[in-house]
Amino acid sequence: MAKVLFIIHDNYQEDNRFPLGIAYLAAVLKKEGIEVAAYSMDIFHHTKEDLAKFLQDNEFDIIGLSFTAARFNNPIKELCKIINENKKKAWFVLGGHGPSPIPDFMLRETKADIILIGEAEETISQLVFCKKARGQGIEKIPNLIYREKSSIKSTFRQYPMLSLDRLPYPLWELFPMQKYANGLQFIGHEPTDKYMQIITSRGCVNRCSFCYRMERGYRMRSISDVVKEMNMLNDYYGINYFEILDEMFVMDKRRLQEFQNELIRYNLKIKYICDGRVDKIDEEILELLKATGCKFLNFGFESANQNVLNLMRKHTTVEQNIRAADLTKSYDISLGLNVIWNNEGDTEATLKENAAFLKKYNTYYQLRTIKPVTPYPGSDLYSQAIREGLLEGPKDFFDKFQNADLITVNFTNMTEADMYKALFEVNRDLILDHYEHTTKNETEALALIEKFYRLYFEGDINFRGVRDYSRKTNA
Repeated sequence: MAKVLFIIHDNYQEDNRFPLGIAYLAAVLKKEGIEVAAYSMDIFHHTKEDLAKFLQDNEFDIIGLSFTAARFNNPIKELCKIINENKKKAWFVLGGHGPSPIPDFMLRETKADIILIGEAEETISQLVFCKKARGQGIEKIPNLIYREKSSIKSTFRQYPMLSLDRLPYPLWELFPMQKYANGLQFIGHEPTDKYMQIITSRGCVNRCSFCYRMERGYRMRSISDVVKEMNMLNDYYGINYFEILDEMFVMDKRRLQEFQNELIRYNLKIKYICDGRVDKIDEEILELLKATGCKFLNFGFESANQNVLNLMRKHTTVEQNIRAADLTKSYDISLGLNVIWNNEGDTEATLKENAAFLKKYNTYYQLRTIKPVTPYPGSDLYSQAIREGLLEGPKDFFDKFQNADLITVNFTNMTEADMYKALFEVNRDLILDHYEHTTKNETEALALIEKFYRLYFEGDINFRGVRDYSRKTNA
């Protein structure tokens, strides 16, 4: 029997999101009769030495690792070294948002054998069977970049699966579900609530300059299939609080009405958080969100300045931002206030506009600060940075990228010194405002401000961000 190992890298935190993408791939493999194992470094904080021994003690046909670009410098590069040293005869395969847009670079840097580009549910099994056949027919498998002796070869690009209902449900039993279910805690969480991630669609209708998506287009699962999965998670693991990962869950009233009807049919009472676009929000939508259990609606407002919104191709207006924020607050649904700075057109004045917007609409559920935009490989902003001579390519990007709260590429007319001074002043004010409206813990606020100071001005890149979720006492 073929055997596949998925390694889930450590995020160096106690509360981790379920590896949903890997769980889908594992379910596809199991359906094909392939044995699957998972090595959960995120949950159990296995050391690199632990991983090396585990690989030495076991045999696999495929060893898979998925990651985002932000994790490449740490911990992915070191993990790749350990895997290569201990993989024996296994094929080392990379996938996910990090490798997909720059596969040639990633193959060279990581010394992996193969990169699966984009969504891999329709190719992962083919690759395993190819390995058992000693590599015969690898050129016929779509969406691959692979090594052949001293050269790098690629296969044809194939569009992803259109009908998401064809996918099996994630292979939950492969993972320490109770660790994930009792981990992250969101607004309205009760001690008995259990949490899990779910998707109801893939893709987005827009293409903002700073975004990268592995596949183009927008595809939806049937609502009946979604609620059936929710009900199974509730039956098997007691899950009742969902994080809906869709970029476009809030699409139209009809779909939300169907969602409400299916929840009623299953007599399923849930809580959830989701994302939405400001141009899709109205009173009827919010009434349906409220009725179906939505506790938190996350918006990518991105900027309080219309010129900046236009330049990033957000295809929304400041007026729509304001209306969506006002309406959502009026329905007592907590707001996710996301803005970024350092885009084309940004100035110190637009930074202050963003900060004023955050303070006006803050529900103080989460501490919100402002980050500079990062042109991750695959995004249009990354391509623009290369065209304008601000980046030389992927190696230059990873040499410059140190932390998501730091400036990787400067898209403004300000000096970096002035940018950091402005960011520090604005974020210091936002932190003080947050603590004034919540715990009033001045010591904690000043300690966090000190972390920002060390990050911006003293080069301490170990800062992990401010959006820390509360931990459950019974986790």
